[in-house]
Amino acid sequence: MNGMTRFEKIAMWLLVGLPIAVFAVWGLADNTRLFLVTLLNGLTLGSLYFIVASGFTLVFGLMRNVNLAHGSLYLLGGYVGFVIAEKTGYWALAMIGGFVVAAVAGLLLQVLILRHMQNQDLRQTMVTIGISIIVADLLIWVFTGQVHQMEAPSLLQGPIRGIPIINAYSAYRLSLLVMGVVIGIGLWFLLNRTRVGMMIRAGVDDRAMLGAAGVNVNLVFAVTFALGAGLAGLGGVIGAVELSMVPGEDTRLLLASLIVVIVGGMGSVVGAAVGAAILGLAETYGLAYAPTYSVVFTFLILILVLAFRPRGIMGKAA
Repeated sequence: MNGMTRFEKIAMWLLVGLPIAVFAVWGLADNTRLFLVTLLNGLTLGSLYFIVASGFTLVFGLMRNVNLAHGSLYLLGGYVGFVIAEKTGYWALAMIGGFVVAAVAGLLLQVLILRHMQNQDLRQTMVTIGISIIVADLLIWVFTGQVHQMEAPSLLQGPIRGIPIINAYSAYRLSLLVMGVVIGIGLWFLLNRTRVGMMIRAGVDDRAMLGAAGVNVNLVFAVTFALGAGLAGLGGVIGAVELSMVPGEDTRLLLASLIVVIVGGMGSVVGAAVGAAILGLAETYGLAYAPTYSVVFTFLILILVLAFRPRGIMGKAA
């Protein structure tokens, strides 16, 4: 895009922005409540996608580890959280348990397998696909193919009423926005304002130089991978309330994470937030206004981004 002329950039933004503006004006005029509810649904779904994809951004976008078992970590965390919530009745414990179990599983995956395949993308791809299949089969064996769904915590059950135009909206779904913002700010601060974040970024750019400076690069990468895996597990617990836990959700969330990273830009937390919001809005508006063609909108976004911004919206040149 940097090689485009000013006229070409203006033409591109008109090509993308004008249809969106026309649709927004028509949607607000036709059915304001439907348009605004769909907007909230898209942002809250995008927030869930961001929570899961932010871990994928750390692992794939930043560390360049191809972990296609990321969706399995999401499903694992969700099932663990479901069991803990059923046994204890505490949703906070379920979130902690889902995060910790997925983080430990991710740590073992990185230390025992992926560490020995650094910069071998094809091997990492094939191995993690195999692991995801095994994990999915084990989870079906333990939990069967039955749909499992957690209850929202009592504080977030029921709708919030009295919202202008919308009237009422799910308290839990609105809380997803807060969770996504908190996690996003925390990750941005970790990567850009802490010594650990500096070491992570330095290790990605020049692993040998960071090691020569006396930093345990393997430990830094292992902790980063565990954090990314833990976020997938945390997303699984959060999603178990809104989306339910059922075989196949791991593939759906893996594909969503891939799209978010591609659209937003490799290794960018802000880009992941932008990509997740775009994907969530495209899915929900597609289902609300053109359900037959809703899947087409996702691929249309990918085509436009790859055509005009091959490195993603917030991606930078290598």
